[in-house]
Amino acid sequence: MTSRAALRQIAALALAAVTLLAACSGSDDGPAKKAAEPGRAPAVTTAPAGEVVDVGALPQGIVYDDQTNTLAVAVRDPFRLLLFDPDTLAVRRSVSLPGKVRHLQLAAPGGPVLVPAESANAIVEVALPDGATRTTKVQRQPHDAAAVANGDLVVGNEFSGSISIVRDGNVLNTFDDLLQPGGVVTTVDTAAIIDVKDYTLSTYDLDGLFRSGRVAAGAGPTHGVLVDDNRVAVTDTRGDQVLLFTLDPLRKVGSIALEGNPYGITVGQDPQTVWVTLTTQNKLVGLDVSANSPKIIATYPTVAQADTVAVAPDSRTLWVTGTRDGTIQRITR
Repeated sequence: MTSRAALRQIAALALAAVTLLAACSGSDDGPAKKAAEPGRAPAVTTAPAGEVVDVGALPQGIVYDDQTNTLAVAVRDPFRLLLFDPDTLAVRRSVSLPGKVRHLQLAAPGGPVLVPAESANAIVEVALPDGATRTTKVQRQPHDAAAVANGDLVVGNEFSGSISIVRDGNVLNTFDDLLQPGGVVTTVDTAAIIDVKDYTLSTYDLDGLFRSGRVAAGAGPTHGVLVDDNRVAVTDTRGDQVLLFTLDPLRKVGSIALEGNPYGITVGQDPQTVWVTLTTQNKLVGLDVSANSPKIIATYPTVAQADTVAVAPDSRTLWVTGTRDGTIQRITR
C-alpha cells in the first residue's frame, strides 16, 4: 500500500510540474503585483474602548503569554522588546533588539517570544520572563516566524523570497521558492506561508521538506492564524476580507467581507473566535469561525493605526498597538 508520505511526495512533484508549465506560459503579461500593507488610519473620532497608555515609538508586534502572565510589545527608537504587566501595563523589562520588528509570535506557552528583526536579518528568541536572548542570522528581512511541535522555527524572509528552518540557533534548511513570504502559520508538522507578492497560500511538509500545495489567496493577503487542526484564517488586506482555508487538502472554504483593510489577526485558546484589526477604520472585530461562513460577533473602536493585536486565552482581554501615536490599548470584555 502506498504510504501517506509517498502520496504527499507525488503530489509535490505534480505541483512542481504545474508550476514549471505556468512559468513557461508567458504569465508575466499582467501588471506587477505588490505586497499589501496596513491601510492608512484616519484620525480617531470615537473614543477607543478600554484603557490606553503611552509605550514608546511605533509599537508594532504584540503577543501575550498566559503561563508567565507577560505582554510583549516591539517598539523603536531605539529597537526594544518591552515586557509588560498585562493588567497595569507597567514595563517589567526592556530587551534591546538588533533591528526593526513588525510581528511577534510565541514559540510555545511560556515562551520564548519569536522576534524577527527585519533590518538585522536575524530571528531573536526572547525567553520569558527574564528576557534572555538567542539570535540567529537568517536571510534578508525576516518578517514573521512560528514554531512547530519539535521546537523548530519557521522564519519567512521577505526580501530573499525564502523560508529558513531554524533549530537550536542553527539554520537547518531553506526553501527558496516564494516571491515574498509574509505571514507564517504552523501545525505539528506543516507550515502555511502567505506569499504577499504572489497572493497565494503555500503549505510545506516539514518532515519531507517539500512544498505540498499552493492556492490563490485573494487580492493582497498578509497574515493568518490557525483556527483548528486543519483550517487557517487569512487577512486579505487589499481585498477587504478574511479567508478560510483547509490545509489538507489545501483549498479555500469560506470568507467574510470586512471593509477597512483587515491586517492584524490573532486567536485565543478557543480557536473558534478570531480577532482582526481594520486599519482604515480604527476598529477591532471578533469573528465566529466555527463554521465556514464567518460571522461578526463583536466590534470595538481602537487607537489610531491598529496594526497588531493580542488576546488572552479566554478571549476576555485584548491588547491593540496604536502604531501612529505610540500607544497600547487594553480592552476587557
